Amino acid sequence: MEIFSLLASYALLGVFAGLIAGLLGVGGGLIVVPILVALYALQGFPGELTMQLAVGTSLATIVFTSLSSMRAHHRRGAVDWPIMAQLSAGILLGAWLGGVLAQWLGGVLLALLFGVFELAVAVQMGFGRPPAAHRAAPGRARNAVAGVLIGAVSALLGIGGGTLSVPYLVWHNVGMRRAVGTSSACGLPIALVGALGFALVGRGVDGLPPGSSGFIYWPAVAAISITSVAGAPLGARLAHRLAQATLKRVFALFIAVLGIGMMVRNLPAP
Repeated sequence: MEIFSLLASYALLGVFAGLIAGLLGVGGGLIVVPILVALYALQGFPGELTMQLAVGTSLATIVFTSLSSMRAHHRRGAVDWPIMAQLSAGILLGAWLGGVLAQWLGGVLLALLFGVFELAVAVQMGFGRPPAAHRAAPGRARNAVAGVLIGAVSALLGIGGGTLSVPYLVWHNVGMRRAVGTSSACGLPIALVGALGFALVGRGVDGLPPGSSGFIYWPAVAAISITSVAGAPLGARLAHRLAQATLKRVFALFIAVLGIGMMVRNLPAP
């Protein structure tokens, strides 16, 4: 693909990811990672590296989108900073472990794991119900342990963590708006540490494309970040006008197709 076509593809991906994030409150990584894998394949990147490059690049873009989202939620008083700090203590460790684990698993197993996760998210979004709030507010120790798990899974798969942290917080009697706002703030340490981990573990790996730092491909980061930040406000405005139940089911179907496609492409040949 020509460089102009590539940058245009990355920019359109950023708009779509930002739009969906603003519309449905889910992390753009669920969309960015599988589409980046396909775009990297078209560019001729080594197949065994495309998944790690996609996840690392996704985490780097989340650094910028989470800053914008965190600022917006903070202005509305929707971030519980004490809970965010307690979760972040575990997230820092978990996000680093996720980057190391991604290198250990390799591209094929990581792609299969991502596909399974997308299918689980699709089922929950399309047919599940929000978790009932019936537990006491989470304590410091429980938040730290939860942070490790949220950070590890999120960094491993290149997502912002909202699909894990929002249900966790709601389950512990944190209001939905406050849970979403706090989760958006937690996306920053996940993305920072996770992206740093992918950059470091990818150093010196043979076959990395020009313009990359380890498993982060900067041309894609730049194009996606700029346009996703622009797309998110449009999604937020549409969220107040469109039927959310129908949108979630359509998006769940789309996510399921991406997840199945990721798994089929990486299943061993019979």
